[in-house]
Amino acid sequence: MEREGEQRMEGIASIALLPGGSISGHFIQLPHSVCYGLHGSELRCDRECSKGEDYRLIKLSIIDFSSKKEMVVLVECRGHDAARFQSIEHAHGWEEDVIRMFEKNHEKQKISISFECEMLKADDAAEEHLKKYMPNLVGLDAVVNIGRMSIFGINFHRENEPAAEEESAA
Repeated sequence: MEREGEQRMEGIASIALLPGGSISGHFIQLPHSVCYGLHGSELRCDRECSKGEDYRLIKLSIIDFSSKKEMVVLVECRGHDAARFQSIEHAHGWEEDVIRMFEKNHEKQKISISFECEMLKADDAAEEHLKKYMPNLVGLDAVVNIGRMSIFGINFHRENEPAAEEESAA
């Protein structure tokens, strides 16, 4: 169910998976070609996780360049190089205090994301893509995932929303 002022955004994402587990990229909302930044860092599991080695938990920031605001969502990432991201309801196998802290800081934001890699670029093809679209990542041995992405429940223009700096200070 859509809440007032929130929308379903559909488009194409280009995501660089970096060797250390972080991600960087952009999401182009279609048909208006509005660009949003994507940045994520892997949350480490201090104990054995039962979901398998291709499962990672990512704290993903979506950045609106026009308003300088960002929204944060917890997503699961499956697959090694060809990744799939999906919002999660419960993160079983992860330290409960990490999950509770994340939910406490971001509970009012009910953001849902799905992404599935349709094109994987590695080696020279990845470097060429990075040179053209993400030059600050050249030489970091990243692989690039390109595919359709859907984001629901986000509204960067809602009144009285704290800016990214204010959220991260909490």
